[in-house]
Amino acid sequence: MSRRFSAPIQSLVRRAGLGLLAAVSVGAASAWAQADFPFNLQRATNLARMKAEKLNGGLGVYRTAACMFDRAAGNCIIETGEQGILFRFLGGPPGWQQLNLAATVETELRISPDGRTVLAVLYNGPIRLSTPSEPGQRPQP
Repeated sequence: MSRRFSAPIQSLVRRAGLGLLAAVSVGAASAWAQADFPFNLQRATNLARMKAEKLNGGLGVYRTAACMFDRAAGNCIIETGEQGILFRFLGGPPGWQQLNLAATVETELRISPDGRTVLAVLYNGPIRLSTPSEPGQRPQP
């Protein structure tokens, strides 16, 4: 009788083992992909995104550009250094990028090098016609 159940049980154990192996492999791949993006930059990105959301009325009325969620969508980090991490990105109403609508707000923030503090809100307003040539400077009219 035990022989009749052993083959299905062995098959189940084998499949479960492969599933576990696949899960471990996926987890390792994710960790490897994140290793090339330092934790302080991820923390700074999250802080900059949340600050912009707060400045612009909350998630009910505002969303940042996809680059603030997904590095594959572009890079919103303009500069990193001892003076902090400079972000410049667009935003708009919920769904603006998915619906191919124009952005309505431009935000420029400087976050501390460790990613824990907003050092300055350099700009938060209508989209400028030209961006500053040097990070943190105002555009020319």
